[in-house]
Amino acid sequence: MTRLSASWLDAPAVQRVCGLLEAAGFRALFVGGCVRNTLLGQPVSDHDLSTDARPERVTEVMQAAGLKVVPTGIEHGTVTVLVGREPFEITTFRRDVETDGRRAVVHFSDRVEEDARRRDFTMNAIYCDRLGLIVDPLNGMPDLQARRLRFVGTAVNRVREDYLRILRFFRFSAWYADPADGIDPEALAACAANVEGLHQISAERIGAEVLKLLAAPDPAPAVAVMQTAGVLAAILPGADVSPLTVLVHLEQMTGTASDPIMRLAALGGEAAPQRLRLSRTEARRLDTLAEAARSDRGAGELGFRLGAVDGRAAVLVRAALIGVAVPPEALAEVALGANAHFPVAAHDLMPGLQGAALGARMRALEQRWIASGFALSRAELLA
Repeated sequence: MTRLSASWLDAPAVQRVCGLLEAAGFRALFVGGCVRNTLLGQPVSDHDLSTDARPERVTEVMQAAGLKVVPTGIEHGTVTVLVGREPFEITTFRRDVETDGRRAVVHFSDRVEEDARRRDFTMNAIYCDRLGLIVDPLNGMPDLQARRLRFVGTAVNRVREDYLRILRFFRFSAWYADPADGIDPEALAACAANVEGLHQISAERIGAEVLKLLAAPDPAPAVAVMQTAGVLAAILPGADVSPLTVLVHLEQMTGTASDPIMRLAALGGEAAPQRLRLSRTEARRLDTLAEAARSDRGAGELGFRLGAVDGRAAVLVRAALIGVAVPPEALAEVALGANAHFPVAAHDLMPGLQGAALGARMRALEQRWIASGFALSRAELLA
């Protein structure tokens, strides 16, 4: 294929930004996810542009056309151009001159070939212009078409430039590689041999990659290889892929949408919220699901206390942890509990009861009501 066809390429904002750069004598090439995903027939969420124009020239060209420019990463050659509310991240061609496993010192370049050689995977080093013409400096198209994930150049060099690429390798394996083709042995060896380098990477970056990996349609095969290679233990000691494998199967059997936090609850691991630097909301939800799945509360009570989504998630995680199927009636009980409303209020027991005694009586009535399948009425509970 030499030309890419996509509706996003025809958008007026896309054509305007590219046209402005080209009219000023510069190249404007889309690269990365927008090109890769379009070629794979998958959704495109952002539009990253590369150019031989230096950041200050990009800024001048766009501002002269009345567009807003934000210097989002200007020290690395990146500015964000806003066309209305639509952002375009434009980055000058670069080449690495120094790396330490976490960050790179870059120099700007006039050549797309140098820009391509500093990228992580061959399938991410494919470019196209605003007409859809493919520019493939490293011949990455055969890899993409075969859904074969390979590092650019020598795998161990790419990994040592940025150890986060170890996790990116498994994330991209889960999302884009053909599982029937197996994992590239050179890449896997480089990841396994440099696993200690992950200790240099911030918890925020690791957590972001893990959640993106767990959002894949079926992350279990990639996580299983991570476990074998020692990568999983390095970032999440105590985690085990076996319940995750069962959970993905249960999701498919029950029509449950993929959910990274639910999957993380099945995967387990010591101090996951801290090691992955989860947000407070994510950490609370993870703890809630993990505790609920290991509790003795019935499916109906889980639905009542956690709601339909998290009650269902807790039931699935529980089944995955013990390796059993989810009884059909369990999901019905979750839905019943989620829609139930406890019919007794505190004032129904006052003034006869106050304080701790009132609280204890309310809890006892609630448990009776739950045990009845949410069937007992207010009158029956108060009788």
